[in-house]
Amino acid sequence: MITAMAHVAVCVPDIDAAVAWYESVLGLTVLSPPYLMTGAAIDDDMGELVPTPVALKAAIIGIDRSDNVIEVIEYPNQPPPTTDPGERDLTRMGVSHIGLLCDDIEETRARLEEKGVEMLVSHVASVARLRTTWFRDPWGIVFILVEKSKTDRAYWDQY
Repeated sequence: MITAMAHVAVCVPDIDAAVAWYESVLGLTVLSPPYLMTGAAIDDDMGELVPTPVALKAAIIGIDRSDNVIEVIEYPNQPPPTTDPGERDLTRMGVSHIGLLCDDIEETRARLEEKGVEMLVSHVASVARLRTTWFRDPWGIVFILVEKSKTDRAYWDQY
């Protein structure tokens, strides 16, 4: 059966710009730089989901070399996804947001604001023994920034 989480994938219209933003603004590490996958193997993998021939440009970003990463993807042979981030309805079915941990939420929020990141809430909240604040990237992907009260426990196990 399933043994662990591997990644969350976000589709963007320009992978190079997105990877640069995630690295320079969020401070994430590029673990595998953007690379293009084409040919029989990727057609076999995704050909029933994406019109063939499939072309997928992907990069892996994260904090460390664990399996807990973000896969940034672009489909260069497909019509580009909308570049208007618009309003995200967090109650809509599907992926709602990506959670990122930090040690000092005020400092992290201030640094993001200095870099022009669009914050979605005006403050830092305290809920379930966590401190949280919300923002989105230039492509409309919603993130929650989380500071744990008990750093030796998983974020969901703070009680």
